[in-house]
Amino acid sequence: KLQQHCHGALSTAMHAHYRAFSTATRRHTVMHAWVIDKYGDNSVLRFTKNASFPIIDYPNEVIVKVHAAGLNPIDINMRGGYGAATLKMKRDPLNIKRTDSEFPLILGRDVSGVIMECGLDVSYFKPGDEVWAAVPPWKQGSLAEFVVLSANEVSHKPKSLSHVEAACMPYVASTAWSVLVNTGGLNKDNCAKKRILILGGSGGVGTFAIQLLKSWGAHVTVTCSQNAEHLVRGIGADDVVDYTARPVEKTLKSLENFDLILDSIGGETESWALSLLKPWCGAKYVTLVTPFLRNTDQLGLADGMMRSGVTIATKALKHLTKGVHYRWGFFAPSGSALDEICELVDAGKIRPVLQEQFAFPRVPRAFQKVEGGHARGKTVVTVARVQGE
Repeated sequence: KLQQHCHGALSTAMHAHYRAFSTATRRHTVMHAWVIDKYGDNSVLRFTKNASFPIIDYPNEVIVKVHAAGLNPIDINMRGGYGAATLKMKRDPLNIKRTDSEFPLILGRDVSGVIMECGLDVSYFKPGDEVWAAVPPWKQGSLAEFVVLSANEVSHKPKSLSHVEAACMPYVASTAWSVLVNTGGLNKDNCAKKRILILGGSGGVGTFAIQLLKSWGAHVTVTCSQNAEHLVRGIGADDVVDYTARPVEKTLKSLENFDLILDSIGGETESWALSLLKPWCGAKYVTLVTPFLRNTDQLGLADGMMRSGVTIATKALKHLTKGVHYRWGFFAPSGSALDEICELVDAGKIRPVLQEQFAFPRVPRAFQKVEGGHARGKTVVTVARVQGE
């Protein structure tokens, strides 16, 4: 009897511990997903019906049933191993899992879907809520039937958008918000009449940034190829410079100087772009093309961060003597930013730019599309078929 009593008490305690984190009443064990088991080209993508079902480890987490997943260039880079060492450390900083492998790894950074399960500390969401989110690169991605996220990374989906349309936005929106607001210091109250230049304006971040800045009253100039001019003008760009027609540097220098430059191209643009800023006015150049992850991958976390620190400090100091600010910009997950973006979307001030959508069995084709470059909007994968979509 004592043994039975102890066994019963242990079962009750284990059940209570589980209930302390989650409201689930039934458990799944596996799900359908696209995974990679090693880094490489498109051939490493593998469909499985036996991917591990996500579980709630912390009481502030939610499980989302994925209806649509958006692809981004970072998915192509991560498939090839970009950021592998750094992201692996971020996934398990204390080496609790004691595993040498991050595989099988699920890619996909955008998600739109429905809350299926909530941790007990989650009060802002409930099962059945339609939500959208940007999945941080160190977490398992959205190319699966379900994904687990922290509640502060999730936001209620705009009511005016379908799941496919909503999946166009979260990652690029969170990146643009982080760069323009957190790094660039812009907001709806200080943007009026500011002159902003976006180098590479027809991709995901560019098309979102144009609309956000125009909704805040800024003057926006973008560079893109001629066949993307109609797209960027259609979403509000004031001036468009075709980088294929003539030396783009010469054309831009003939224009009035800028208060902020957002560079999504990198490379040699750094050598001349900062001369386009207004000197001694707090003007900033923010680039999304940084060596941070490459440094930490090649040199390890400590040495890589040291080299990155030296690089950014040297460049920042060099340009500060000329009266302009040099900054690196990064993605940062933020449910509160998506809340504000949701209001702008439902007010008709920002719309999704969807280029192409693919069914779930055609994920490798979707990767090929993104890998081909020259994006004119977003590529989205439909995971769960929804009535009316």
